Amino acid sequence: MAENGLYDHIDFRVRDVKAVTRFYDAVMPALGFTKIRKGDRSRTYYNEETAAPFFGLIQAKKSEPSATRVAFAAATRSDVDRMARIVRRAGGREIFGPEQCYTQPYYAVFFEDPDGNRLEVCCRR
Repeated sequence: MAENGLYDHIDFRVRDVKAVTRFYDAVMPALGFTKIRKGDRSRTYYNEETAAPFFGLIQAKKSEPSATRVAFAAATRSDVDRMARIVRRAGGREIFGPEQCYTQPYYAVFFEDPDGNRLEVCCRR
């Protein structure tokens, strides 16, 4: 069993990988996924550490966005602010925040990729 429930990877479905490439090629390296493997119907974003979790885009023409949201952790509130600027420049949609949310220390920006998939960058400090 992985430590602290750490995930190994995410295979994220999108209708057209090429249509969302500009967005993810801007956002994922800013989150630390700096190595990119390109395929005809896939794209995978890796960290420098080969054993670290990775994030993959898989083309699925009939895929529809759902209410599911993937949240990425940021070390500081300034990192959340920086990511909000990157998301805006990269073509993110339905951007909400960044702002303090909930009752606990939770500072986040919520947004959708160009395909309508829900994402978030948050800091719990």
